[in-house]
Amino acid sequence: MNIIVCVKQVPDPEAPPASFKVDPAANKVVPPAGVAPVVSPFDEQAVEAALRIKDKQKDTKIIILSLGDNLVRDVIKKPLSMGADELVLLEDPAYEEGDSWSTAYALSKAIEKIGSYDLILCGRQAADWDAGQVGTGIAEFLGLPCVTVARKIEAGDGKANIERVTEDGYEVIEAALPCLVTVSNELGEPRYAALKGIMAAAKKKPMIWKPGSGDGDTIAVSADEIGVKGKVTKLEKLYQPVKEAKCEIIEGETPADAAVALAQRLREAKVI
Repeated sequence: MNIIVCVKQVPDPEAPPASFKVDPAANKVVPPAGVAPVVSPFDEQAVEAALRIKDKQKDTKIIILSLGDNLVRDVIKKPLSMGADELVLLEDPAYEEGDSWSTAYALSKAIEKIGSYDLILCGRQAADWDAGQVGTGIAEFLGLPCVTVARKIEAGDGKANIERVTEDGYEVIEAALPCLVTVSNELGEPRYAALKGIMAAAKKKPMIWKPGSGDGDTIAVSADEIGVKGKVTKLEKLYQPVKEAKCEIIEGETPADAAVALAQRLREAKVI
């Protein structure tokens, strides 16, 4: 079985919120100084889902696919250290600052170039913009069945059995292969990379594909179809929300009087 997992390098979502700044004039997030990037946590769980399938089916091959520019090798190679087999990078300034549409289009063209696959896995959303649209966009471009927010995936014999998270539990879905599945955090924690895996990953060289004709080390897209030039959406305003807190002290001559006054105030506020 051949599995492709799409991953994204993002600023560490565990960084203090105060470290993130917005340039309102340019509608851009200013990269926080001193905060190292990481693989998006939902994408790590997609890698873990692929590895669990490989644990049961030893002939499984896992290809990691990522898009961006100046990707940090120690970061983007983490899926290799966890146990994935190959790394393909769409790395060029032309891929930068795209929206969900142009990103999904570029990734779909890379997947077409890879050619042989049974299953495509993505995180349910990226940890930076949280749009949750790229995975379904890839499926649309490739004409594949798509199942979202999966907590468990089993694949084999031409089909995938997926437990899909719902508001009050989960539902079991069967999809024909090839298909695309987005993976949610309910899957569980991804495995740690062992020292042996880290050393093996350090020796592996990624394949780097640029936009072009589709021959050699290129995918069949022009620079006008991807990244910022290929965007079909427009960001009107980017800003940091203002958080305001208000404290009101409820007093009374006795604790009982204070409790009654509190209940009345909560009722007026329609809390109770």
